[in-house]
Amino acid sequence: MSDDKTIIADNVGMTILNPPKRKRACLVQYSGANLGKRFILDGPEMIAGRAPTVQIVINDNSVSRQHAKFIQNGDKVEVEDMGTTNGTFLNDQKLSERGHLKDGDIVRLGPILMKFFAHDNIENVFHDKIYRMATIDAGTQIFNKKYLLESLESEFRFSRTYDRAMSVILYDLDHFKKVNDTHGHNAGDFILKESAGLTKSVIRKDDILGRFGGEEFSIILPNTDAKTAYELAERIRQKIETHTFNFEAKALKQTISLGVSQINSGFANPAALFEDADQKLYKSKHGGRNRTTV
Repeated sequence: MSDDKTIIADNVGMTILNPPKRKRACLVQYSGANLGKRFILDGPEMIAGRAPTVQIVINDNSVSRQHAKFIQNGDKVEVEDMGTTNGTFLNDQKLSERGHLKDGDIVRLGPILMKFFAHDNIENVFHDKIYRMATIDAGTQIFNKKYLLESLESEFRFSRTYDRAMSVILYDLDHFKKVNDTHGHNAGDFILKESAGLTKSVIRKDDILGRFGGEEFSIILPNTDAKTAYELAERIRQKIETHTFNFEAKALKQTISLGVSQINSGFANPAALFEDADQKLYKSKHGGRNRTTV
């Protein structure tokens, strides 16, 4: 008989075989066109700059193509300048050698400011005032229209440059005006927020979910073809259809209609891709609703 045992570490709420996932440090952009954008530091060395080939793309002409390098070793994160003319600054001090980053430090690449959030303090990014004001829709706690459109443009350009698949899902809540008229706007707000949470629980970590406006939402799917996007859209549709929205002792039901489009050579810009998804959504709504068109 074996004496092997499973050791439970009760004091930290985990088993030895299932340790918690390590949280990743990140940078949040504090100025420029992509104010509030978050960059997760998930590689041992990550280069920030204007070139589309770097891991941290900063869309500003004053930033060098390869401007600064972020180096990770365990929980330690350092930054170094890559020989730029306008320099890399750490808390307003120009770097001449590697600088060690501490939680809350400000890194400046030319005119662009970025705030560093350490591994053990990563939850604070979601409470950061600048980040939330710039990127988060207050009613649903997902990305707002501004962040969504900036991400759409960035992913469209990246997909074209590297000939990589990309898809977009556009959806809205069926007969939503009737929900507000029948049960009140508080019930409508509740369904908007909870349905966004349901969608967020289904999508993948690299997918970008945002509220486009009113009861209309979009999901940007990097490196994803139309078939995979359709399968994901159907999982979202079924998740919401089978869910009961319990609001003030009322058990409410809700469905959604979706349109899916994949980037192709016929789309001249991101707006054309989005418009195609919108036309697919229109077909779903006029084909009976609670369905996906691809």
